[in-house]
Amino acid sequence: MKVLAIGAITKPPTDEQRQRIMPKEVPDTLRLYLDGKIDQFWFRKDKVGVVFLMNAESVDEAKAATDQLPLTKGGFMTFEHIPVGPLAPLGFLIQGK
Repeated sequence: MKVLAIGAITKPPTDEQRQRIMPKEVPDTLRLYLDGKIDQFWFRKDKVGVVFLMNAESVDEAKAATDQLPLTKGGFMTFEHIPVGPLAPLGFLIQGK
């Protein structure tokens, strides 16, 4: 299943906190990518945060993965998890229904 994980910074870390957290956040995020849990990732342009297209067995599994990221664990970022799939109504066009 695919899950959009939309993250937003809810409590900006101080410079000191950022220097302590980011050296862990980046490798942990890359590990999720290399493990196939994150398929694609983007930086948000509307606010400070990220968007991950995740591969997971369930929304709970995707949530468990993002909950372990240092910014989330530290209370600086929250994620909304949205299950997504193929645009099913397109089937009507190719099946003549």
